Amino acid sequence: MNFANKISTFRILSVPFFIASLMYYRHPEREYLRWVAFAIFLLGVVSDAVDGYIARRSKEQSKAGLVLDPLGDKILLMSSFLCLSFIPEFPLRFPFWVTFIIISRDALILLGAVVIYVVKQNIDIRPTVWGKLTTTFQMLAVIAVLLQWPRAYLLWSLAVFFTVVSGLDYVRRGFTTLYAADNHRNHH
Repeated sequence: MNFANKISTFRILSVPFFIASLMYYRHPEREYLRWVAFAIFLLGVVSDAVDGYIARRSKEQSKAGLVLDPLGDKILLMSSFLCLSFIPEFPLRFPFWVTFIIISRDALILLGAVVIYVVKQNIDIRPTVWGKLTTTFQMLAVIAVLLQWPRAYLLWSLAVFFTVVSGLDYVRRGFTTLYAADNHRNHH
């Protein structure tokens, strides 16, 4: 396991601590737990950037890394949106519809990836510019809610916009890949 994959694994293993700090948070008597959650999330964001940089710089991009890195992002982000939607101790929370859109897109991408893998017996997972913008704005939205920034809705609105755009882009790419697979078979 290369160093970049170890960082991704660390990010995945930090998620239960992040969730626990949010679950046990109480305003104002356990305010420090919001800051613990913030620190863990920020560490996850920084580690995401670092492991990607290390993998590209050292040319250590592995098959495990292609799964571990996005998996680490998804687990951290999904748990963030779920916790920060449903834990009532947070005065400023994500509206349910924001969380629903974000999780629906990821579920759709996962389902599409499974279908493509079953049909083609192979899958090429490459992040797109839209996907990277989506992840960036989702992370910024979580940070804004953890900080209880009054204008957090601006960031979650951008996160939703990029989530929808990237979701449509992934669906389009998925159909193109499936169609190419059928087209390829018909010529043999």
